[in-house]
Amino acid sequence: MSTSTAAAPNSHKRALRGGMAALVGTSIEWYDFYVYATAAAIIFPHVFFPEAEPALATLASFGTYAVAFFMRPIGGIVFGHIGDKLGRKPALTITLILMGVATTLVGVLPGYATIGIWGPILLILCRMAQGLAVGGEWGGASLMAVESAPAKWKTFYGGFTQVGNPLGAMMATGAFWALSALGEDALLSWGWRVPFLFSIVLIAVGFWVRYRVEETPVFEAKIEGQEQSTPLLFALKNNWLPILLGFCIIAMSSGGYVIATTFVQNYADTPEIGLDPSIILGAMTIASFVEFLVTLPIAALGDKIGAKTVMYLGIIPSFIVIIPLVLSIQAKNVGLIWLFVILIRVTLSGAWAPLSTLMAQMFRPQSRYTSMSLSYGIGAAVWGGLSPAIASTLLIVTDGNFWSVVAFFGVLTVSAFIGVRFAPQHSDAAPVTGSFRPRLDTTTIDTRDPQTP
Repeated sequence: MSTSTAAAPNSHKRALRGGMAALVGTSIEWYDFYVYATAAAIIFPHVFFPEAEPALATLASFGTYAVAFFMRPIGGIVFGHIGDKLGRKPALTITLILMGVATTLVGVLPGYATIGIWGPILLILCRMAQGLAVGGEWGGASLMAVESAPAKWKTFYGGFTQVGNPLGAMMATGAFWALSALGEDALLSWGWRVPFLFSIVLIAVGFWVRYRVEETPVFEAKIEGQEQSTPLLFALKNNWLPILLGFCIIAMSSGGYVIATTFVQNYADTPEIGLDPSIILGAMTIASFVEFLVTLPIAALGDKIGAKTVMYLGIIPSFIVIIPLVLSIQAKNVGLIWLFVILIRVTLSGAWAPLSTLMAQMFRPQSRYTSMSLSYGIGAAVWGGLSPAIASTLLIVTDGNFWSVVAFFGVLTVSAFIGVRFAPQHSDAAPVTGSFRPRLDTTTIDTRDPQTP
């Protein structure tokens, strides 16, 4: 097969292969990530921090959860360099293996009762490896799907990457939901290890799928300026403004998402609320399934009305829905809890489904993997990594007043709105022009595709 874009145009067949590779890989990566997130909310405070007060144990557990987010920018730099210099495919293969090994090791770690402080230390090291892998995974998987897609279908195929999140979350919370039927004692003693150990099977499947996929046409084309010696330096010099705007956009996609999922699970499990864990786990599992169903249709809508418009339709309603969700948890109304847990995942899909394509097109092909991963990684580190800890701290200092958390959710909403408003959009063939100074370019990409898919 020729390595030129002209001889190998972006066809639906090639796009589907790239999209499926992104879907399978990100599903496994997010499964591993959410297995840990779920355990951090309901398991690790008891297993690894049993001697701390409940509120402090939760804070410590979320601290280990946050560590991975701060490793994401490093992962973005490391794997972005590999992806920009050697190709998207080798970078994604390494991230998949690294994540699988780290997750499986968590499943065999002794708890605090067995090895004391070394339990939490080893847990943190494994979590750091997870963060490193995810930091390089999302950007590369997004580019694998978006860069392989026809111009008029980029948001749809980019949505394949985004489907991996709800699918991985559904498998993770579903696993714990099923295991919760064994009873709390079994879940805390050995049951929680099963979802972590199952990762080794998923990694084998993902490796097989990614081994068979082609490199993206954009990387094969070797566009002018793409072969810069140091992708990170090129990104910081030329793409600093889009990187900053991407950081703002991630406020809702990452920070808002973890508030509505991980933190809400823990809040429902606090002594003040005291909901049975199976209730919120069941709601989260069904909500993940609904999100899985609506993500691709919402992404396809982005090709019709614009990715930015869909983002707006997701960001603002999410802020509105978080309020009745919290009130229903406080009222312990199971029916309403299920309703609003599902509804907020649908609204958040509007801020998530178009994200791969929106952020991929924010950067010209030169140093795109590094720039995109760095922007996403820093945003996830600050917004996603700190949001549960910030929310927990706000509840502590306000004596359980959840309106402080709602106000924080509002900050995330405003940040994301500003980022989307000024996000530039470029075509896959955008050349380096002039001094290539970043600017507030709010134009959209040219979706006219002269090639027949």
